[in-house]
Amino acid sequence: MGPVATYPAIEDLDLVLDRLGGTGEARRRQLRWVRGELQRALDQGALPVTARRSLRRMLEEPALGAYVRLAESGALRQRIVAGGTPPTTATSNAARLQCLDLLRETVGLPVLHLGSGAMPLREAADASVLTALRRQLDQYLGGPMSPGLTRLTALLAVELDTAARSGELAALRTTHLAPEGTEVYIERRPQHGTGQAADEPGEWITTSALTRAALERWLPVRHSLVQRSHGTSKLWVSLRWNHTGVSEEETPTIRPPGMPLEENGLISSYRRGRQRYTGLRSLLPPKLERLRRAVEAAHQQHATT
Repeated sequence: MGPVATYPAIEDLDLVLDRLGGTGEARRRQLRWVRGELQRALDQGALPVTARRSLRRMLEEPALGAYVRLAESGALRQRIVAGGTPPTTATSNAARLQCLDLLRETVGLPVLHLGSGAMPLREAADASVLTALRRQLDQYLGGPMSPGLTRLTALLAVELDTAARSGELAALRTTHLAPEGTEVYIERRPQHGTGQAADEPGEWITTSALTRAALERWLPVRHSLVQRSHGTSKLWVSLRWNHTGVSEEETPTIRPPGMPLEENGLISSYRRGRQRYTGLRSLLPPKLERLRRAVEAAHQQHATT
């Protein structure tokens, strides 16, 4: 294991912990535990860059929001538990929030009363987590990738550009891509009939360099898979043999690889990928819809700045 990275914010936190008085040993152990989680969050690039340089910035709401969500998911655990990194317990979560309140008060920031149950931090991932997700996807594209990781990387890249709902993603076809993947056409399908009218046309969205590279990796894999089946123009297709269930004659309907991936299958592939690829587990929320809302919020914030 290489040397542990040091950050001015962590160095200042160590000084605060060394000088902190009036706390029992149990609380001090909890504070050291929080210190270790914050160090690992910085190592993963999951907090804003400014959080590395300043303890106050590290204890402000944007950084704390990203940290708390990662920590509660289990992604910042130091040790493997039952073969994995399960979410932390409610007791641990409450202790973590109380420690953050104490640290904020110590450095002169107003107490947020995070441990009172009225946590003001947003549920969806913030911009710093989305930036870390883009960085992780870019790292995947720099090396060998399985078909499953290739498809998921392209799917997530498109989502980061478009904030598309799962049904909108599932509806994508290769004809919805501009040459060289420079744009993608999204036909909006608002839930419960709200928002965009059903007969309103969709929109062409300019893709990022990340999405273009991800599609460049996925499309040849997709083409190979589609050749084994009856052919489809759907962008997302299955990777392996499966079946549609049991018919009235109790005979499974076998489906070869390369068949269109329906909305439920797309959501399932997101969940499986989140669990399978450790680099994504700490960055993706459990549900695709939560990721979509985070991307949508980030786009709206960017548009107003």
